[in-house]
Amino acid sequence: MPRRPIGALLLALAALLTLLLAPLPASADDSADPPAAPREATVPLENVTATTTQVAFGLRRPTALVAPDDGTGRLFITEKPGRVRVYHPDTGLAADPLIDLTGVVDESGNERGLLGIALAPDFAESQDVYLAYTALPDGAVTLARYGLDGGTLDVLLSQPHAENTNHNGGQLAFGPDGYLYWSIGDGGGSGDPFDTGQRLDTLLGKILRIDVTAACGDLPYCVPADNPYAGVEGAREEIWVHGARNPWRFSFDPADGSLWIADVGQGRWEEFDHLAAGQGGANLGWSCYEGPEVFDATQCDPSADYVEPVSYYSPYTGGCAVIGGGVYRGQTYADLVGGTYIATDYCSSTVWAIRETAGGQYETAEIGEMPTQVTAFGTTPEGEFYVVNDLPGGLHRVAFERSEPVCRVAYSATTWGTGLTADLTITNTGTEPVSGWTLQYTLAQGQTLVSDWNTTATQGANVVTATNAAHNATIAPGESVTIGYLAEHTGDTAPPTRFSLDGHPCGTGA
Repeated sequence: MPRRPIGALLLALAALLTLLLAPLPASADDSADPPAAPREATVPLENVTATTTQVAFGLRRPTALVAPDDGTGRLFITEKPGRVRVYHPDTGLAADPLIDLTGVVDESGNERGLLGIALAPDFAESQDVYLAYTALPDGAVTLARYGLDGGTLDVLLSQPHAENTNHNGGQLAFGPDGYLYWSIGDGGGSGDPFDTGQRLDTLLGKILRIDVTAACGDLPYCVPADNPYAGVEGAREEIWVHGARNPWRFSFDPADGSLWIADVGQGRWEEFDHLAAGQGGANLGWSCYEGPEVFDATQCDPSADYVEPVSYYSPYTGGCAVIGGGVYRGQTYADLVGGTYIATDYCSSTVWAIRETAGGQYETAEIGEMPTQVTAFGTTPEGEFYVVNDLPGGLHRVAFERSEPVCRVAYSATTWGTGLTADLTITNTGTEPVSGWTLQYTLAQGQTLVSDWNTTATQGANVVTATNAAHNATIAPGESVTIGYLAEHTGDTAPPTRFSLDGHPCGTGA
């Protein structure tokens, strides 16, 4: 075998070394910039105010809205009688419905009708829309797939719900895992009459999780193998979360996949629950618990692991039904509310903002008002918020702005055994006098007002409403008044929260 000349060999080795040391061609993934980390708010909640601007009129009892991520800029809005309407920022609300299911939807009763909508993750190609509604003739809560290309309606799952017209749930959303989640109420009536919240043999009072991309056996969908009750005898395998009363609206945080649930209460508490991504099998507690309190001890199981709400409020604030929204992940207002969960109430229209702190706790604030009777939030592909309101039926764009509280409350207390005395110093930080004022604040769970001074105070649930005395009826700009109270407690001596003066949120601290 002839030998290669040494010079040529060295040249070949040099060429090979050059090739080995050269950088590899960048793939499409390698050359792309990594996704930016979600921006978190840098402004305290007490310095944030939510506002809305109405952009469409003439909707008939809208119940839900979604935005297709197909570059069209459209919003799809469901109406209670059974129609899906289309809104575009440039052309407004289209006159003709995108979908008309009025022939199959039962809209009898205040809470029945077309209730929820979700778009397939591949909607731009498949044109598949998923709808939740109460169906004729008996109000069964129903999940169906509607194909926009062919106008076909395929029922996937139905749960009888004939006894009462309320508590139908209705939220639909695809999770980060690609599965479809659907909420159903406890069957209606008052006090969970069928004890469905804690039962696993019914879909009532649950959030379900199913795979709608395939069919399994006789079912037009599949149950994911990692559902918590898959293969459990006597349990409905579709169940993901149980112990719910009427989870009208839930949502996923697009940043971490966690699940936020707003569960409408019986009459004492409206609650917010926050579950980590993949936390299947969670028990929200109904009807053993309503919010933080035992509601029906006969439904309590000493061995059960109940999820504690991360926040709750009493209807004594003027509310009646919590309307869950979502975690803001847009860019326009990221410095104000990035990473903040936003919700409202159907009756009070209060905007609730909840933030998880670095220590795993949650802070809650009231940051403004929505239009009357908001029924649902929707999010654009860019993460911006819209809401729809029931009556008179409108679509509103949500914005946030920085503001300064018009009041500030400083707190000091002396505690002992089962009692405490507290002083509240209210400072008018605005530019106008405050006359004939009312201060509202929320006591910690288990605290009960015994008496007060320098005000006339009443307590409903954990909300105290204190009106001025004759001698301190006016607080001039920059001036302060001090009031106080005596309270009993059951162990939690935490200071009050959610101060508001004549409906305006107050800051805290000196």
